[in-house]
Amino acid sequence: MAQEIKHKLCMGPNTLEISPELFQLNRKRLVEALRKQNLTSVVLLQGGSEIPFYDTDTSYLFRQESYFTWLFGVTEADCYGVVDVQSGEAHLFVPRLPEAYAVWMGPLHTLEDFSKKYDIGNVYYTNELTTVLKKLAKNSELLVLSGVNSDSGLSFKEPTFDGIEEFKVNNKDLTPIVADLRVYKTDLELEVIKYVVEVSSAAHRKVMRFAKPGLFEYQCEAEFLNHCYAVGGCRHVGYTCICGSGVNGAVLHYGHAGAPNNYPLKETDMCLFDMGGSYFGYTADITCSFPASGKFTPDQKMIYEAVLAASLAVFEAAKPTVSWRDMHVLANRVLLEKLKEGGLLKGDVTEMLAAGLAATFQPHGLGHFMGLDVHDVGGYLNGQPERCDKPGLKNLRTARILDERMVLTIEPGCYFIDPLLDAALSDEKLSKFLVPEHLKRFRNFGGVRIEDDVVITKEGCVNLTKVPRTVEEIENWIAGKDNEKYN
Repeated sequence: MAQEIKHKLCMGPNTLEISPELFQLNRKRLVEALRKQNLTSVVLLQGGSEIPFYDTDTSYLFRQESYFTWLFGVTEADCYGVVDVQSGEAHLFVPRLPEAYAVWMGPLHTLEDFSKKYDIGNVYYTNELTTVLKKLAKNSELLVLSGVNSDSGLSFKEPTFDGIEEFKVNNKDLTPIVADLRVYKTDLELEVIKYVVEVSSAAHRKVMRFAKPGLFEYQCEAEFLNHCYAVGGCRHVGYTCICGSGVNGAVLHYGHAGAPNNYPLKETDMCLFDMGGSYFGYTADITCSFPASGKFTPDQKMIYEAVLAASLAVFEAAKPTVSWRDMHVLANRVLLEKLKEGGLLKGDVTEMLAAGLAATFQPHGLGHFMGLDVHDVGGYLNGQPERCDKPGLKNLRTARILDERMVLTIEPGCYFIDPLLDAALSDEKLSKFLVPEHLKRFRNFGGVRIEDDVVITKEGCVNLTKVPRTVEEIENWIAGKDNEKYN
């Protein structure tokens, strides 16, 4: 008798199939970690809900809550998930929908349908949650997520349901354990991340050839989104697309409602495009900087190669046992050295670093964890490692020691931001390093950022991103050359 083929998550032909085994393995890892801490109780997670546009009957495109995705891989809204730590079994609870749902939203699925889709044997309706939990929890407690996401500063929403007051709830122990597990990606997770990074890389390459003076930034964004969705099946992106041209490249989070990628590209502009697709929750985060004209001017080349040198220095040095904070400082040192060589700075680079000058040109951190969230969890857990309050370093999204299976971005940058330049020129500790007459010509330059998605391995650092990076590679690619290089 032929073995039944289990359902896999995918978006159709030529897109990646994700096996339920990915989420089963995550549950197994969590169970083992909780048992080591003698927390043999019941884990309860509440999935996400659809969010309406204010008071209308139209909702934002649903995206599942990330921890719920990590444990269950469920794409539907308004679900609950339970893991019995003692037995290791998973239990899924789905909403009992009215018959009218079938008229407007499509066929009603049975509990057996959900069981097959997610390869979870125990599936119930959400109105059975209290009854089932009483059997599972008995005299034990419910382990729930709680606290503050150290990256965003926002608090978790603890599970709520009718009858929760009948249970003892532990909202202290689960969060740091599961967040730390999410830092270390399994082979199955890495497969999904590699896929979405490849799709996003191809989309960036397409945009680099598409972008021309006279087009608007949002048209380049649309080209990226179309490729990610039409070719890669990425219905979501990991974050708001940043398509900054010219001076807009110095706006670190450009693309928001007040600056919606709505400027035309000019012949003299550098483009800084930071965009990443998202596939069943797992995201990419890539930044490409290139001249709208297709050819670097001497100044554009000088700044770009300074950032590239910083990126390559980190790429060569990053490996297990290395401090991410040290990698940030390394990138800053290389950038300042190159800016000094280019005539923008003068004096001793070590003194520049000590004075905090690097944050004038790169105010953000070197990079961050990446996975189910573009700024993934686990950067600071229970206050460890401690945050540094020095310029630039205080904005690091993690300061942990690197280890195998961590996925991070390496994203040094150099920006000419008027308020930061003005502040540095008026600060006697910083102004002595600046060459005002040379800096003046960069006032409307914008910025350069080079962002790659990497995984830390036993040997060092593997770059998953596949885009042209050197000046020669970029110019050749925009000119229509090197077509076979990225196949």
